[in-house]
Amino acid sequence: MGFDDIHVHNHKLRELSNVVVYLLQERSMCDTETANDLFCETLRKIDEHLSMVDHLYATLLNQKDEKAHRTAKMFMSGEVELKRIIAEYKKVWFARSRPELRVGNHQQFIKDTEELFEIVLSRIEDETEKLYPMLIAS
Repeated sequence: MGFDDIHVHNHKLRELSNVVVYLLQERSMCDTETANDLFCETLRKIDEHLSMVDHLYATLLNQKDEKAHRTAKMFMSGEVELKRIIAEYKKVWFARSRPELRVGNHQQFIKDTEELFEIVLSRIEDETEKLYPMLIAS
């Protein structure tokens, strides 16, 4: 997968995240199958994104440049932390038996969801500004 494909995927993920957060602001939407499906699709796309980017680190780790090594290790460490945050989020806001939203405290749900997507989108921005240019230059 090339960088153009990654940029298209990132754009779609950003768009999906914005739509989901907007949609779920309305409490009654949280209980709909459509919103649930869209939300699960967004989380699936986040996982897909992490998998797509994951294979890029080897390119930097195989270089002799110390800055490339540090950058790869920083993004790898960030990926581990992001996966932990997502897992914790799912424990709180999803049913255990299947991927279905379980919203009790709507205000807290929106706060947690906005924070999660902010972290994800910030990471994508960091990848675009720091990781991809380094990979293109290599």
